[in-house]
Amino acid sequence: MGLFGRTQQKPPKELIDEWTKKIRRESRGIDRQIRDIQREQEKVKRSIKDAAKKGQKDVCVVLAKEIVQSKRAVSKLYASKAHMNSVTLGMRNQLAVVRVAGALQRSTDVMKAMQSLVKVPEIQATMRDLSKEMMKAGIIEEMLEDTFESMEDGEDMEEAAEEEIDKILFEITAGALGKAPSKVTDALPEMEPQGATAASDEESEEDIEAMQSRLEALRS
Repeated sequence: MGLFGRTQQKPPKELIDEWTKKIRRESRGIDRQIRDIQREQEKVKRSIKDAAKKGQKDVCVVLAKEIVQSKRAVSKLYASKAHMNSVTLGMRNQLAVVRVAGALQRSTDVMKAMQSLVKVPEIQATMRDLSKEMMKAGIIEEMLEDTFESMEDGEDMEEAAEEEIDKILFEITAGALGKAPSKVTDALPEMEPQGATAASDEESEEDIEAMQSRLEALRS
């Protein structure tokens, strides 16, 4: 029986090196996803400007919601990177523990970070396998099986804050739109009173659906 009892397969340092490499690889993948989403955001912004010039009110609102969604996705990815950094730091601390105690020790910080990472769809598979390896090594406790399920936060973009959508429209069109008016002229329109709600109607549903299909990558 070794340092980890029956579960020991590799020396602690070798395990930590492998885990750290996996985390860094996933972190680079997160960086690529962030760049991809941000590039798509620029395309959507241009689409909003074009739709505004054509007076397509409902299309502007739908595309603004896509921007809101993509910004939240980026925020979550950055949060995932922060958890990855916590795990990496925990691994460095474990190396110091091994040198003193001769074995890996349980880490609450690593446990908390891994609980968050296994819920992130983009890296869930790798983090699930990594967490199981860490459980066998004794660094973290066994997590409930439902922790491994894909945990979408359930936020419905149809309920996105009205002011957030209005702000995006205002910024993208340099103040020409605040409430996505039905038609945009060369002159800046009067700002409508706060309270008018931008909503989709069935008559433009096909145009909106066409726009959304091009942006489907943002939802994955």
